[in-house]
Amino acid sequence: RIGTAALAVQVVGSNWPKPHYTLLVTGLCRFQILQLLKEKPYPVAEVEQLDRLEQFTNQHKSEEELGELSEQFYKYAVQLVEMLDMSVPAVAKLRRLLDNLPREALPDILTSIIRTSNQEKLQILDAVRLEERFKVTIPLLVRQIEGLKLLQKTRKPKQDDDKRVVSIRPNRRSNHIPSTTEDEEEEEDHDDVVMLEKKIRTSSMSEQALKVCLKEIKRLKKMPQSMPEYALTRNYLELMVELPWNKSTKDRLEIRAARIVLDNDHYAMEKLKKRVLEYLAVRQLKNNLKGPILCFVGPPGVGKTSVGRSIAKTLGREFHRIALGGVCDQSDIRGHRRTYVGSMPGRIINGLKTVGVNNPVFLLDEVDKLAKSLQGDPAAALLEVLDPEQNHSFTDHYLNVAFDLSQVLFIATANTTATIPPALLDRMEVIQVPGYTQEEKIEIAHRHLIPKQLEQHGLTPQQIQIPQVTTLDIITRYTREAGVRSLDRKLGAICRAVAVKVAEGQHKEAKPDRAEVGEEDFLLLDCKEHVTEDAKSESISDTADLALPPEMPILIDFHALKDILGPPMYEMEVSERLNQPGVAIGLAWTPLGGEIMFVEASRMDGEGQLTLTGQLGDVMKESAHLAISWLRSNAKRYQLTNASGSFDLLDNTDIHLHFPAGAVTKDGPSAGVTIVTCLASLFSGRLVCSDVAMTGEITLRGLVLPVGGIKDKVLAAHRAGLKRIIIPQRNEKDLEEIPMNVRQDLTFVMASCLDGVLNAAFDGGFAVKPTVERLNSKL
Repeated sequence: RIGTAALAVQVVGSNWPKPHYTLLVTGLCRFQILQLLKEKPYPVAEVEQLDRLEQFTNQHKSEEELGELSEQFYKYAVQLVEMLDMSVPAVAKLRRLLDNLPREALPDILTSIIRTSNQEKLQILDAVRLEERFKVTIPLLVRQIEGLKLLQKTRKPKQDDDKRVVSIRPNRRSNHIPSTTEDEEEEEDHDDVVMLEKKIRTSSMSEQALKVCLKEIKRLKKMPQSMPEYALTRNYLELMVELPWNKSTKDRLEIRAARIVLDNDHYAMEKLKKRVLEYLAVRQLKNNLKGPILCFVGPPGVGKTSVGRSIAKTLGREFHRIALGGVCDQSDIRGHRRTYVGSMPGRIINGLKTVGVNNPVFLLDEVDKLAKSLQGDPAAALLEVLDPEQNHSFTDHYLNVAFDLSQVLFIATANTTATIPPALLDRMEVIQVPGYTQEEKIEIAHRHLIPKQLEQHGLTPQQIQIPQVTTLDIITRYTREAGVRSLDRKLGAICRAVAVKVAEGQHKEAKPDRAEVGEEDFLLLDCKEHVTEDAKSESISDTADLALPPEMPILIDFHALKDILGPPMYEMEVSERLNQPGVAIGLAWTPLGGEIMFVEASRMDGEGQLTLTGQLGDVMKESAHLAISWLRSNAKRYQLTNASGSFDLLDNTDIHLHFPAGAVTKDGPSAGVTIVTCLASLFSGRLVCSDVAMTGEITLRGLVLPVGGIKDKVLAAHRAGLKRIIIPQRNEKDLEEIPMNVRQDLTFVMASCLDGVLNAAFDGGFAVKPTVERLNSKL
């Protein structure tokens, strides 16, 4: 019934998620309960103070009374404290308290520090007389001292570690010898730290990184494992050890073998193959060549990502792909600083840790789809990564030391350069990857796509045959794209349909008497092999022993395509849409490849307004205004009049220009010549040639300026079956990139002014009509 009276200094707590409070109190004196007055809502009792607050004022008198007990206790207390590490602030403060506090206060202070049971602490609390208190406390001190001595003998001597262990956990091992389980765990942890330090010293990291790691390992040794920073520091050091500072793979520099590998993996793509072979040739002459920074720009489905994997395979290097589409945090590139909770290195350093070498092929996929946010601009963070003059000392925020990226071969892919920041684009060597021609798609389908689909669907060439004519039908009537992804999907649909028939045919062998086999006629595509339903039933019943159904091999032709894939999705509608004045065909470039674009115009009575529809951008709207202004200024020259016969084309006339499809956003200057041709056809009443497409920017003086994307536009016109293409005179140099077989099928008209465009767009030309001079009498 003895307790301690205390003064509450501070109360800290919260009621959520459940009430919990922490009290900071200062002890005053001992007291004894005489009578309990009430228990609720809190206990109230009549107490008696046992020791007086002023009893320590007469220090000399107390020393005389206690004599040897206090001196003996002081000697043991000093011995215990000196066994601890004096560099710890708490131990140094305790040593000063031993000298400054009265001896009578020492038993209570030392008892709270050394390891004792609750029962022993209550015995000391019950000892009201100082003499009795000293007698009870001195054995506890002696026991603590002996335990520390025994602990020092049993532990292996370590550098600066004995004092650290004692100072941090002095009160854990006072009653008994420390348990073997705890010792084993600490020994294992110590061995791990020693092994980590050994790995750091034997690693080939840079001098700066080694200096930082040794400093961190020194901190780790002095750090208790219970601290959160212990795990963070250890993870950091393990990452530093695992990084490939000087570990690299040896390149395969045989140009012939490299050319064979590239040709086997990809058809066409001559520019890419040429650039890779050039890099190999230079590496043969100079070993320490920095890795180039390449950027493949082209429509989807042309093989930009897969060719990066082939390049790594050709060089004999490790390959790692980093998808950047939608990334909006610069920490994804540079990493987080280690001061943050859950910090981790960026994708570049993490990729190097994954591949384990410092010269891999890194594919930065979809670099044109990076986004900005409040967390920074990742495109700006890539500036350091993709700069050959800076990336030899790339500094990740997590590592905080420089890492050499100069041997990494970076390959970026993009659909367009319009959304790539100019500073980032300037650091990369841009290689255009245009869409495939029809002939190239046929070769790709029969070399790569069809064998892959047959393997994926468990079919063999003895079960299905897809001739090149059928592949051409799929390309022209069921897909209209620059790449081959849709073509691959269509071939997969054909293989699935054939797989169903093969599985059904194998099931028929067990039941040869089934009827109505004629329902399979849609897959019997060779007219020479068509037979009647009765004949088929007889043949099936006669060949029940065959492993394959009698229809094998299944031959795919146009009729089968219609049954499997449905009616054709694309038809050659060019001639049907040009059967009236006011329609012309332009050529447009999109990130998905080139496209043909119809421009339609109509006029009606009105107030001279120009209406533009079709989700047009500002540049295309300005091109339309330029076109109508040029035609109005040259109306007399070409004898163009409105419905009322006036040379002012907008006099009481409204003009409406529409660019299908209305849901697709369009912009750019290259539709200028198409708009002029369309309006000239409208006001002259003449039809534009149905096999002519055109592209080019116009000026107010009637000049035709060069535009971009000529190759993609020409391939789009070739896919659509057009025969004549009008392009600016200054784009003639771009025709060299177009395959020879495409150029042979097309006729190119080079135009430097709008007169040449109009003459080429209309049958018989669009010559200037001479005006008859009239003499007006002034009489």
